[in-house]
Amino acid sequence: MNLFFVILIPFVGAGLTGWMSRFGRTPSAWTAGGVALLALLCLLPSSAAPFHGETLVQRWQWISDIGLDLALRLDGLGLLFALMILGIGLLIILYARYYLSERDSLGLFYAYLLLFMGSMLGIVLSENLILLLMFWELTSLTSFLLIGFWREREDARKGARMALTITGLGGLALLGGFLLLGEMAGSYDLSTILASGDRVRAHPLYTPMLVLILLGAFTKSAQFPFHFWLPHAMAAPTPVSAYLHSATMVKAGVFLMARLFPVLSGTPEWSWLVGGAGLATLLVGAWFALYKHDLKGLLAYSTISHLGLITLLFGIGTPLAAVAGVFHIINHATFKASLFMAAGIIDHECGTRDMRRVNGLWKFMPYTATLAMVAAAAMAGVPLFNGFLSKEMFFAETATFYTEHDWGWLLPLVVVIAGMLAVAYSLRFIHDVFFNGDPIDLPRTPHEPPFWMKAPVGVLVALCLLVGILPMLTVEPILTVAVASVLQTPSPVHNLAIWHGVNLPLLMSIAALIGGLLIYAARRPLFGLAAQLEGRLDAQAMYRWTLGRVIAFAAWITRHLETGSLQRMLLLFVLSVLTLGAAGFVGSGSPLTGIRATLPVDILGVLVTAGIMSAAIGTLALHRRRLTALIVMGALGLLIALIFVQFSAPDLALTQLTVEVVTIVLLLLALYFLPQRSPAESSRATRLRDLGVAALAGAGTAALTWSMLTRPFASISDYFLVNSLPGGGGTNVVNVILVDFRGFDTLGEITVLALAGLGIYAMLRDLRLQGPTQDADGRPWNWDLHPSIMAALTRLLLPLVLLVSMFILLRGHNLPGGGFIAGLIAAVGLIMQYLTNGVEWTHRRLSDNLHPVIGAGLLIALLTGLASLALDYPFLTSAFAHVHWPIVGDFELASAMAFDLGVYLVVVGATLLILIHLGLMHRASHATSLNPLEPR
Repeated sequence: MNLFFVILIPFVGAGLTGWMSRFGRTPSAWTAGGVALLALLCLLPSSAAPFHGETLVQRWQWISDIGLDLALRLDGLGLLFALMILGIGLLIILYARYYLSERDSLGLFYAYLLLFMGSMLGIVLSENLILLLMFWELTSLTSFLLIGFWREREDARKGARMALTITGLGGLALLGGFLLLGEMAGSYDLSTILASGDRVRAHPLYTPMLVLILLGAFTKSAQFPFHFWLPHAMAAPTPVSAYLHSATMVKAGVFLMARLFPVLSGTPEWSWLVGGAGLATLLVGAWFALYKHDLKGLLAYSTISHLGLITLLFGIGTPLAAVAGVFHIINHATFKASLFMAAGIIDHECGTRDMRRVNGLWKFMPYTATLAMVAAAAMAGVPLFNGFLSKEMFFAETATFYTEHDWGWLLPLVVVIAGMLAVAYSLRFIHDVFFNGDPIDLPRTPHEPPFWMKAPVGVLVALCLLVGILPMLTVEPILTVAVASVLQTPSPVHNLAIWHGVNLPLLMSIAALIGGLLIYAARRPLFGLAAQLEGRLDAQAMYRWTLGRVIAFAAWITRHLETGSLQRMLLLFVLSVLTLGAAGFVGSGSPLTGIRATLPVDILGVLVTAGIMSAAIGTLALHRRRLTALIVMGALGLLIALIFVQFSAPDLALTQLTVEVVTIVLLLLALYFLPQRSPAESSRATRLRDLGVAALAGAGTAALTWSMLTRPFASISDYFLVNSLPGGGGTNVVNVILVDFRGFDTLGEITVLALAGLGIYAMLRDLRLQGPTQDADGRPWNWDLHPSIMAALTRLLLPLVLLVSMFILLRGHNLPGGGFIAGLIAAVGLIMQYLTNGVEWTHRRLSDNLHPVIGAGLLIALLTGLASLALDYPFLTSAFAHVHWPIVGDFELASAMAFDLGVYLVVVGATLLILIHLGLMHRASHATSLNPLEPR
C-alpha cells in the first residue's frame, strides 16, 4: 500500500498546505516541505526491492473489464525518477519560500506544486497505461496552473495556454497510441507489455502506434518541431521553471521513451523518428541558446538541446546508449535545476534577467557566482563535473555509430558542433553575467540572497561535483538498476571513470571545448544571422497561424449555429439525428421487424398510452395557460409511473412519483418569475415545418424502438437476479445494483447532484428579481401567502412524512425504496413547510445552510468505499451479516446502508438547497412589491 500513499500524500497535502497559508507563509512552507518529506519517507521502505533485482507491483482492482486497475510499479527507473521528483521538489519548496514576494499567494503556489508533484509520481509509478495517461493529463493541467501562476501578466497567461495546447494535443495522440499498444500486447499492464516486444514490433499497426506515442512524448519533452512552447513557459516563477523544466515535466517524455524502450525500439522507424527528432532538437536548441539575452531564455533553449541529446541516445538504441541517456537524465536534472535557481537569484536581487544589463556580478555576489559557474561548467561538459561523464558516454556512442555505418561520420560531426555550442552558451552565461564589466542601469543594487535561498543551489552543485569526481560511489548503484529497468535485462558493462585514456571521445570533447571558446569569441558577428534564422524557423508563428485558423473556423461555426434561437438549434439537432438514424437504417440491409414475438396488447396499456398522448397534446395546446399546462404535465408524470407499476418496477414508480412532486414544486416557484404572456408565435409556414420535422422524429424513434424490441437480445438482468442476495445481501435487486454492483456510478451521480445544487445556490444567492403585483388581466396579487389550514395540516404531516422517509430508507435493501427515494420524500416534506408556513417561520426552526449535509453525505459514501479498499477489496464492495437481536429477531446489517445514508443526505441537502433559495428569492421579490399585508 505504500506506493499508493506516496502518490496520495501530495494530493492530500495540497489542500492542507493551502489551508495552512491562513496562518502565514512560514507554516505553509513547513507544511509543503513536510508533505514532500513524508512522501519520500513513505517511498524509502520499498526502495530496496529494485536493488535486489525485484519489481514491486501493488494492485487494487478497479475496472478490470476494460483493463484498468489501480496498479503501481516500482522498479529502478521508477525509483530514480521518484527520488528526483521528491528530492528536487523539497529543494524547490525551500527555495520558493524566499523567492516569491509577499504579494504572491504562497499557499496557493505550494498547493499547485504538490498537485503537480503527485501527478508526476503517478506517471513514474504507474503499472497500467491508462492510469499513466490519467496522471499524464494531470501534469498538463497542473503545469498550466503553475506556468500561469502570475495570471496578471499577459505573457504568463499566453505561455500557460500554449503549453497546455501543445501538450494537451500530444496527450490525445498518446491516448490513441496507448489504446493501440494495449490491444497489440493483449494487456494495458506494463509487466505484460514489456515482455511483448517482438509481438508488438511485428504487428501491422506498429508504425501508427509508434507515431502516436512519440507525438505524446515529443510534445511533452519539447522536441523539434514542438519545442517552441518551452521558452514561453519561462514566464512562470523561477521555482516553477527550476522544477518543471529540469527534473519533472519535460522529463516525462524521455521517461516514457525509456519506459517503453524494450517494446518500441530496435526498428528503423524508431531509429529514424526518435534519433532524427533528437538530433534536430539538439542542434536547434543549442544554436538559439547562444543568442538569447534573457537568462531563463538561454536556459530554456539549453534545456531543449539537452532533451534532444537524451532523445538521440535512445534513438541510437544500443544498450550503452540507453546507459548514457539515463545517466544524462540524472546529470541534467542536477545542473539545470541549480542553474535555473541561480538565474532566479540574479533576477530576484537585480530586478532583471537581461544579460546585456546584468554584468560584473562576481564582485556583488561571489558565493552565488561560484555556484552558478560550477553548474554551468557541468552543463558545458568540463572535466571533473557530472556533465562531462555523460557527455563522454554520448560521444563514445556516436563514435561507435561512426564505425558501424557508412555515413556514420556525420553524426559525430554534428554532435561535436552541438557540444561546441553548449560550451559557448555556458561560457556566455559565466562571462557575461559575472564578469564583462559593470552592471548597467539595474533596477536594484545586487547583493547575496538569504542563506536558505542559496542552500538548495549548493546541494545540487555539490552533487554535480561528487558525481563528477566519485561516480562509482555516488550514482553507479541507482544508474545500474535504472538501466536494467529500461532494458529489461541486466545493465551492460560500463565504466564511469574520469579518465579512459586518449581515444576518440576524448578528442571530440577537446574539440568541443576549443570550438566552443572560438564560437564564443566570434559570437557578436553571428547575432544577426541567428536573428534571421530564428525568424525563418519560427515554429511559434506557425502555431499562432494554426490557432488563429482554428479559432476563426470555430467562430464561423458558432455564427451559423448559435443564432440565439433555441428553436433553430433544436431543429438542427433533430435534423442531424434524423440524418444519422436514416443512414443507419438504410445501410444496415436488415428488415425493420425482427423475429422476436411481441407481447399481447392489454386494455390498461392502451388506456395509459392514450392518456400519455392526450396529456402531451394537452400540454402543447394549453401552453399559454401555464399553470394549467403544468398541471397536465404533472398528470403525464403520474401516468408514466403507472407504466412502471404495470411492468412490476415499484422502485422506478416510487422514484417517478417523488421526482414528479419535486419537479412540480420547482416549476411552480420558477413560474412566478416567468413572463405572464407568451412571446409572439412563429409564422404558419414555420409551424408546419416544425410539425413535419417532429413527425419525422417521432416516426424515426418509433421505428428504432420497434426494430430493437422485435429482436432477441441477451439480458444482463439474470446475473443481478442470481447474485443480488448472495453477493450483495439484498433482495431488492435495483437497490443492490445502485449501492453495490454499480456503486461507483451512484457515487458519481450524487457528486454531480451535489455540484449542481451548489452551483444553483451560487447563482441564486445574490439574485434579486422583481415579482409581479398583478396578473395578466390586471387583477391584484392575492397576498394570502400562507393559508392557515394548509399550514396547520403540513405541520401535522411532517413527522409522518419523515417517518415514511426513514422507513423507505431502511427497507430499501430488501424491498422497494432506498436512499434516493427516501431523500426526495424527506425533501418534499421539509420544503412544504417553507411553502405553507413561510420562510421566516420555517427558517427559525430549520437552517437553510445545507452545505454540511451535502458534504457529510458525500463523505459517508466515500468512506464506505475507502473502507473496502483498506480491507483489500474492490472499491465500494458491500459487506453484510445476519444477526439475531432480542425481541426484534433476525436482522440484517449491511455496509451498503451507510452508502445509502450518504445518498439520502446528498439528495435531501441538494434538493432543499435549490428549492429553499428559490423560495427565498420568491420572498424577496414580494418584499420589493410593496405587500400591504406583510410587515416590512
